[in-house]
Amino acid sequence: TCTMALVAHVQDLNPVPESSLLKPKVMIAILARNSAHSLPYYMGCIDRLDYPKDRIAIWAATDHNVDNTTAMLREWLRNRQSRYHYVEWRPMEEPRSYMDEWGPKHWAPSRFNHVMKLRQAALKAARERWADYILFVDSDNLLTNPRVLDLMMAENFTLVAPMLDSRSLYSNFWCGITPQGYYKRTPDYQPIREWKRLGCFSVPMVHSTFLLDLRRSATLDMAFHPPHPDYSWAFDDIMVFAFSARQAGVQMYVCNREHYGFLPVPLKAQQSVEEEEESFTHTITEAMIDHNIKPSEFLFTPPKPQDKMGFDEIFLINLKRRLDRRERMLNTMAALGLEATLADAVDGKALNTSHLQALGIEMMPVYKDPYSGRVLTRGEIGCFLSHHFTWKQVRNTHVLVLEDDVRFEPRFKRRLQTIMEDVGKAQLNWDLIYVGRKRMQVAQPEVSVEGVDNLVEADYSYWTLGYALSQQGAKKLLAAQPFGKMLPVDEFLPVMFNKHPNAAYMSHFDPRDLRAFSVEPLSLDVFRKPENHSVQKKCACVGLWLKRSATAFGNQKHGTPNNLKTLTINKLAVSECAANLMFMASE
Repeated sequence: TCTMALVAHVQDLNPVPESSLLKPKVMIAILARNSAHSLPYYMGCIDRLDYPKDRIAIWAATDHNVDNTTAMLREWLRNRQSRYHYVEWRPMEEPRSYMDEWGPKHWAPSRFNHVMKLRQAALKAARERWADYILFVDSDNLLTNPRVLDLMMAENFTLVAPMLDSRSLYSNFWCGITPQGYYKRTPDYQPIREWKRLGCFSVPMVHSTFLLDLRRSATLDMAFHPPHPDYSWAFDDIMVFAFSARQAGVQMYVCNREHYGFLPVPLKAQQSVEEEEESFTHTITEAMIDHNIKPSEFLFTPPKPQDKMGFDEIFLINLKRRLDRRERMLNTMAALGLEATLADAVDGKALNTSHLQALGIEMMPVYKDPYSGRVLTRGEIGCFLSHHFTWKQVRNTHVLVLEDDVRFEPRFKRRLQTIMEDVGKAQLNWDLIYVGRKRMQVAQPEVSVEGVDNLVEADYSYWTLGYALSQQGAKKLLAAQPFGKMLPVDEFLPVMFNKHPNAAYMSHFDPRDLRAFSVEPLSLDVFRKPENHSVQKKCACVGLWLKRSATAFGNQKHGTPNNLKTLTINKLAVSECAANLMFMASE
């Protein structure tokens, strides 16, 4: 009995494993003005941060709004405040503008002063609440990496910013600064911005989104307002804070080890809230390329009005099995306010010899791929059929045809609408207008169209990313009867407008009188640049990149939004084959 008691006593002395540490406490400072257009997606990114909500405090302020920002922030805070450790709300309903500003995008001295006071108030609140960190993130910055807080904390710097992406070279850091505190261009910037150099880098300026470690004693000497007694630079919140960090001996860092999020390119002082919304829409579409971002479910967001930009139809060609691309494009079209008809593409993998014989498809015997020397692939045949069946749907005046791997350029909708309106006013006789392509003839400039800005006569081009097609143009393409002498569709089109460099290809078709033009600069690009010449002749709808891995969207179930109709073009018309054949792979 004594022995057993002794053993039990020894066992009790064995150490019990310690529990894990709680996550550091973080305050997120939200300053929003005229941000109704960005708040749904911005707050959605905050919702999706992979960090315990009970370790996060929210400090939110808004002022001088001409839109619905105050009501939207209030709604989100009301729905989410119980999940967070602490919420502080500072709305200011009136006035709606600053006395000395030119417009809502102008940074007048009074606005700088007010914003600096708000940032200082947030910093003070974080200190009073014993927060370990404070995250400043502008209300139009999209943190698409849910782990951004943990990743930035792990860098173990006093002041660190996750590098944010935009379609231009603009980002949330500077690599150089003048003696007067202004931006200075340096050779160090671009390699960091383009991820050619990876890591964390000491820089003289970070802004828009950054994390401050309040556990560091040096941060007690940092402030947004009032400016440091020795401060003599311009009255600007980011410059004041950068100077304060320098005086406190705090080095700023920017990190680009991963992709963390996006921010829009700043507008000019005279631009409007409507133009800001248009710019942010482009930021959303860029973020959607690799991230399935959606508006916050805790904030009511009315659906954006949809239209067809004056076209009879907007056809979106997509393979059913490419659910990643389908979901991205459905979300992107909704963000742009475009009403599209979803066209199920012909799957080259599902085509067999019987299908080709039934359609009377014969490959042009002289065709060889210019890079690999190979003959026409089943994928290219499927791509041609997908476009061909879409051409048959042009029943009235004109349509827009889009493939599912397009990347929309800034102001896509407004630019294309303006061009098409100018085309109508000029009474231009046109059959096809490229909206996105790869121009192959670069030795000579293409001829501009008189009376229509940003439109040229198309020369030899690759890709069928997107194009407008008139009823007359569709009839010409169909009348060419290309099935018996098939080329890739992006080779066939230049043949039809008599601009193909290969005379042997052109000899198989007559007439070649398609009137083809192109938007210039282009309004569409491909969102996955080909990695080598062997895939430069691409056709998205059939996936010449079938071996590429799926994007971040994954193969998830989803529905079709109300703004999209589905056009099934995977059954062959009786006039085109002897039987009604199904081309699509079964799901």
